[in-house]
Amino acid sequence: MTAPLATEERRALQFPARNVGPTPRCVPTPDASLTDRLIVELATADDVYDGMRRVVPILRSDGHLRRVEWWTSTEDGRALRLEAASGLGGGRRTAFPVGSLGSLVLVGDNWGHELSEVVTRFVAVLRRLATEEQLAIHALRLVRKNEALEDFAALVAHELKGALDTARLQTDAASAIDDAIGLVDSILEVARSESAPEQSACAARCLEEALRNLGEIDVKISVDLPEEFPLPSAALRVLFRNLVANAIAAKARHIRVSASADAHRSQLTVDDDGVGVAAPENYAGGSGLGLGLCRRLAARLGGALELEPRASGGTCARLILTGGET
Repeated sequence: MTAPLATEERRALQFPARNVGPTPRCVPTPDASLTDRLIVELATADDVYDGMRRVVPILRSDGHLRRVEWWTSTEDGRALRLEAASGLGGGRRTAFPVGSLGSLVLVGDNWGHELSEVVTRFVAVLRRLATEEQLAIHALRLVRKNEALEDFAALVAHELKGALDTARLQTDAASAIDDAIGLVDSILEVARSESAPEQSACAARCLEEALRNLGEIDVKISVDLPEEFPLPSAALRVLFRNLVANAIAAKARHIRVSASADAHRSQLTVDDDGVGVAAPENYAGGSGLGLGLCRRLAARLGGALELEPRASGGTCARLILTGGET
């Protein structure tokens, strides 16, 4: 009869002894929901760039990395620019290309396949959202161009009608026709300015050119303008010209043109002592650029045009841009 095994012998059979080396360092495994967290941060941001700046620190902390960097290409495509970074320290650097948004770089030695899968899934969503955002931007530009074409057609008809009516009453119609051609040229210049890189202009110079286009005027104009105003010069010239022309048509004897610009708000003001917006029947002539069209132009430039009666008589025309200087 076989004797029963001692407790120590049974343990030896169940768990044979092994020659175990040093205990390996425990590498934290990324939480399975990390991809979802990153995608939610990206989707709820104002845009892809804002979303990426929020994602980078989360990826570093929850991915247990020493550092995470987001690099994009400069405007000319010849160099890389660090857009966002979180963490300090060195280690193995692994880059994940993100298409037009550059590269996402993970820095650290103790991360593996699980985190790589998290980043790969996130990058796929990031590329799709970036593409959708670019398509939306292009669609908005097309809408704005269509609005500009509608405004241009209405504005040309408005200006040419006024000039031709004037020419009909003149012995020499050449000057009136020249005025109409000049107006069409200035409107075309505004349309071209929407795609121009220029973001600000010398306000005093634009006003001087606008007044020159109006010819001889019998009105006193006082000026208080900053050196730069955050609008393209072509648009600023046309707005100056037509707001001043509206004031002259309202029989103003004194016009004050002023502007201010800071980091949050820019304002252009044309005050006059004319008959006021409440009495359009007393205007001396056409108002140049129709006020409705002027408002649409201001809106396309990112602002709003307001007309208010002054307590002492006359009109205050105010162009307001929010977001400050560009």
